[in-house]
Amino acid sequence: MSAPGLSLYRAAATALKPAARWLLNRRARAGKEDPDRLTERLGQAGQPRPEGRLIWIHAASVGESQMALTVAEALLAQHSNAHVLITSGTLTSANLIARRGLDRLIHQFPPVDAPDWVSAFLDHWRPDLAVFTESELWPNLILAAKARGVPLALMNARMNRKSLDGWARWPQSARTLLGAFDWIGAADQRTAEGLSRLTGQPITHAGNLKLECGLPAPAPETLTEGQALIGDRPVFVAASTHAGEETLIANAHAALLKDQPDALMILVPRHPERASEVADILNAAGLSFAQRSKGETPQSVQVWLADTLGEMALWYALCPVAVIAGSFMDGIGGHNPIEASRAGSAVITGPYVDSFADVYAVYDAHDARSIAHTADEVATQIRQGWSDGGRMIENARAALDALPGGALPLTLSHLNRLLDQGPKG
Repeated sequence: MSAPGLSLYRAAATALKPAARWLLNRRARAGKEDPDRLTERLGQAGQPRPEGRLIWIHAASVGESQMALTVAEALLAQHSNAHVLITSGTLTSANLIARRGLDRLIHQFPPVDAPDWVSAFLDHWRPDLAVFTESELWPNLILAAKARGVPLALMNARMNRKSLDGWARWPQSARTLLGAFDWIGAADQRTAEGLSRLTGQPITHAGNLKLECGLPAPAPETLTEGQALIGDRPVFVAASTHAGEETLIANAHAALLKDQPDALMILVPRHPERASEVADILNAAGLSFAQRSKGETPQSVQVWLADTLGEMALWYALCPVAVIAGSFMDGIGGHNPIEASRAGSAVITGPYVDSFADVYAVYDAHDARSIAHTADEVATQIRQGWSDGGRMIENARAALDALPGGALPLTLSHLNRLLDQGPKG
């Protein structure tokens, strides 16, 4: 690492290995790591490397893993002799990948970004192509792969202004790290322009892959069962909530219940392992709830706590109104509204959607979402969604038609080009 910032990072990563071990063990005790797979975090593989070509895709959490699965499925269909390794950092994403059940697909937890753990990981897996997603920039992992001649791609690169400004304060480090990639496809124009300034090279605005990576449709029998359980009650989904948001949304639902006593909220935490924490919030708000993971049904309660994996398409299909969370607190950046709109849910968000600014700009141009700041405003917008959601849904369909496409085939063409080139020594 020639850049001083990266050299400092490498030294710190080595010195902090004991702390990393302690933190991993603590996370495992808290249910945030798989205790049987902690060694994967130390670069020790959980299974053998298959013969033939291996494409490695590194994702962060659920949204990036869904995108990685779409790309992996396409690559596996095109290359019958190849395997795809997906690394992701959360239990939720690991379970999502396992549930897809694709042949020739392997999941591992990524190594902590310490040099010798990274080396052990790369020694074992020997990827023919390494693909990173969005803003997953782990310097030791990237530069060690580069030093081994592994072709590198950064797909759906997405950085908010705060991240771009942060990298701009370390220009030499940014240029070295981003210059390691053989191809970068930016999800939006802001990222393309920002990375172009950082690298001094033109960066492709490939488009947003997440617009082309749909959720699997719910099984018809599961949808029918859900509709029967809800009946004709007014219902909305609070989708992908984070810590700090559930209280606001619980208060909004309490306000709704004053004039709609049979209203039902389906509450979907972004991380299902937070279910007990969310349950405490619902109890404090005086809301009765049923817990999906325990097989409980919602007929006689006010909230259905959907603390399960892989069912977001079902919740959107059941609900005429969707409150897309991650947007009520600054710093998260919001979540993708596309699947809610495709399912026919009117979209409500908070004000903080910087991570999907390009998508929401098109939505706003078509009056395709409502923005709420407070619990009372959320309740008001939900009432409007129940009474006049059809207009919002039609506007959202127009917005979807206006969003640019083509990111998936463009990305696949570049990944295939790099795979054909193979490792450089």
